[in-house]
Amino acid sequence: MKICSLQPATGPGFPGEVRRVDYESAVDGRRDWALLRPGANRGLWIVVIHGHGSQGNQLFTHEDIRKTWLPRFLATGAGLLTPNLRGNAWMGPAAAADLHALLAWLRAEHGLRQTIFSSGSMGGTSNLIYGVLHPEDVGGIVARGAASDPASYHDWCLPQRDKGILQQIAQAIRESYGGAPGDAPAVYDRHSALRHADTLTMPVCLSHGGADTVIPVSQSRALAERLNGRAHFSYKEIPGGNHDSPLRETGDFDRVLKTVRGE
Repeated sequence: MKICSLQPATGPGFPGEVRRVDYESAVDGRRDWALLRPGANRGLWIVVIHGHGSQGNQLFTHEDIRKTWLPRFLATGAGLLTPNLRGNAWMGPAAAADLHALLAWLRAEHGLRQTIFSSGSMGGTSNLIYGVLHPEDVGGIVARGAASDPASYHDWCLPQRDKGILQQIAQAIRESYGGAPGDAPAVYDRHSALRHADTLTMPVCLSHGGADTVIPVSQSRALAERLNGRAHFSYKEIPGGNHDSPLRETGDFDRVLKTVRGE
């Protein structure tokens, strides 16, 4: 990865000292960016990955998320990293490689030692995928309304022709993964938290709306069944909750934070 620029970033809802880092990917030379805000606790960083259709500034520009999550994150004194990661990439191989390089840069330049990944929807899905690909980079995971298996989720989206967003998601997954599940089975397998649940030994908190029509609750239920009984794992299902319902949860982050801190 080549760092191209690092400069202040401002906007409505942005806290002070947010910086934008522009970089060139070592995978294919693609230019992309991330927002970061160093904290008083130099060792701990919170990684927030945006949902489908949003960008790396979602934590600061999405009103509900900003009001619910940002004050709690800032109160920890941790640094914040909100990467754009190729837009709607669903943590495909190139996005994962870019994030791995970004974290290595933060480790070398900003003293990163521990991370908590706390995100929802596509971001929560990305947290789980990155956790099985690079568990050495992940101290804890909070995944709200997430998919645990990209292949089965992609196939679930396909027949629902009346929901354009699901067709867009399926197409984005195919573009990031090199085709449909049948075209790139090894890639989908590597990126499945469900198939590689044994790798998720860090603290993990899942939450999901019971009536989610964007990512079905069965995705979290299946992973929760695999992780049930493990230390520092919790699953909360919100009866009748929709896709956005878990985004209002804060207790899951607090539980992971306490464990990562050894409290």
